[in-house]
Amino acid sequence: MIPLKSLGRWLRPGLLFALSVFMTGCSSAILAPKGQVGHDQKTLLITATVLMLLVVVPVIIMTLAFAWKYRASNTKARYEPKWSHSTAIEVVVWSIPCMIVLVLAVLTWRSSHSLDPYRPLDSQTKPVVIEAISLDWKWLFIYPEENIATVNEITFPVNTPLNFKITSDSVMNAFFIPHLGSMIYSMTGMETKLHLIANETGTFPGMSSHYSGAGFSKMHFDANSVTEAEYQAWLAKVRAQSTPMDQAAFGALVAEKNHDWHPVTYFGTTEAGLFDWVVARHMGDNQHYGMDHKAMDHKGMSHGAAGESHEGHEMPAGAHDMPADHAEHTADEHAAAGHAGHAGSGE
Repeated sequence: MIPLKSLGRWLRPGLLFALSVFMTGCSSAILAPKGQVGHDQKTLLITATVLMLLVVVPVIIMTLAFAWKYRASNTKARYEPKWSHSTAIEVVVWSIPCMIVLVLAVLTWRSSHSLDPYRPLDSQTKPVVIEAISLDWKWLFIYPEENIATVNEITFPVNTPLNFKITSDSVMNAFFIPHLGSMIYSMTGMETKLHLIANETGTFPGMSSHYSGAGFSKMHFDANSVTEAEYQAWLAKVRAQSTPMDQAAFGALVAEKNHDWHPVTYFGTTEAGLFDWVVARHMGDNQHYGMDHKAMDHKGMSHGAAGESHEGHEMPAGAHDMPADHAEHTADEHAAAGHAGHAGSGE
């Protein structure tokens, strides 16, 4: 048997190393949020961890205590080889985990709604709308209300909601600013949403957190939270650039499949509806759900308002505008479109 003093000397360095690694993680962006969404997520993470530790820590302590107390060399410990049941132990073992699971269920239900990325933030301040497009391997940001665009940089006023509309012109990516909160995917032919806010000024790193190819590791950008005066000065700086962001400029940018980090680039003007055009050009016959809408009976379908369809994924205005001859399609033609395509929607 290994003496306890020797065992302690061996374990001490390992415990110190594990503690140092754990404390290093405390300086991570997720545990040092700079926005309200990030703060709420940090609180939820810590609360859930503490609740689970209410079971984990006592079990570890009791395991070590029982192993020590009922060791073979301890002749004073009770020896009951025929013991099989204890009502008190059963009550403790089952009631505490059940209560913890109940509390976690309530937290999960409430946070799933309050921290929904699609849910706009409550604020009296007008939000800044930013359209983000993931490319190989860089990020294009369009400010539709300001009529400007940038590559690998966004700037916004502090304490102002940010309404992101996100899509991809290439493979699937994930848009993530760890200091501010939630991550959400960007996908071709589809639009996702994300609402964030920065409570402090500063420069926060943004990234793609989903592997997307050779230049993935360089696919990062700066998110600058500034004062209102600094934001207006930045807008004037970007608008001073003579280069427009239109379909031709977009095509040239897409063709630059950079494997290294793409430098920050400003575009003084943007073509109206460019984001919707990027989404629509990957939809073809709207077959991203395995459906050919040309062969479907749209007479009996209601798509609702433009931009609101397909289970919360927005589609550009006009994407479902159909010529008049579609109203003549029959039920047989609808069946010929192949309902099997719905099963492969990827949703």
